[in-house]
Amino acid sequence: MRTLRRWALRPPEDSAIILRVRADDDLLAAWRSGDEDAGVELFERYYDGVSRFFKSKAWDAAADLIQRTFLACLETRDRMREGTSFRSYLFGIARNILFEHYRGKRRDGRLLDFAERSLEDLGATPTTALAQAQESQLLLQALRQIPLEHQTILELYYWEDMTAGEIAGVLDVPEGTARTRIRRAKQLLEAELTARAASPQLLASTVSDLDSWASHLRAALEER
Repeated sequence: MRTLRRWALRPPEDSAIILRVRADDDLLAAWRSGDEDAGVELFERYYDGVSRFFKSKAWDAAADLIQRTFLACLETRDRMREGTSFRSYLFGIARNILFEHYRGKRRDGRLLDFAERSLEDLGATPTTALAQAQESQLLLQALRQIPLEHQTILELYYWEDMTAGEIAGVLDVPEGTARTRIRRAKQLLEAELTARAASPQLLASTVSDLDSWASHLRAALEER
């Protein structure tokens, strides 16, 4: 496992150039059988996505949280529940590590409810400098205002193109519950966009092409 551990601590210089030839399930089976190259390929395949996941929600600590995620995956891969995709499992680990990160910053001993608390509530470092267009700035500001759990769901949905079934795997809930949470997350985001838009025209241009503006934010994160 030393090769994989070194990789997790020192990611590849260009992890974006990956040909998805072998299915995740095949790579996972090979990795579990001792093929470290298969494990490296899985890590390289999802490094950029995990990097985006943390940069948008814990910018200052992203590098450490990325490493912790891949190391945790390395150590627990044999515990993955049957029927769960590798991608859902990996992002489920990332979600847990993100929540642990913010719990660790609390000094008053009170529990945090991430279905209620937003990045703004948690005092996270703003990343609004990533956004250039007004629509992207509005979207990023609105995401910071909704509960972290719902922000995470929307980013998986829009940035990682996850299905409701895959998001259910990340959250460890039934697919029907995941669909309900996706709908609720969209409602919360739209309410924040409406409250924060400087004009009806800006609101309309943002909401009418939300997929595109979400893609712009994703691209900005990839460049940083």
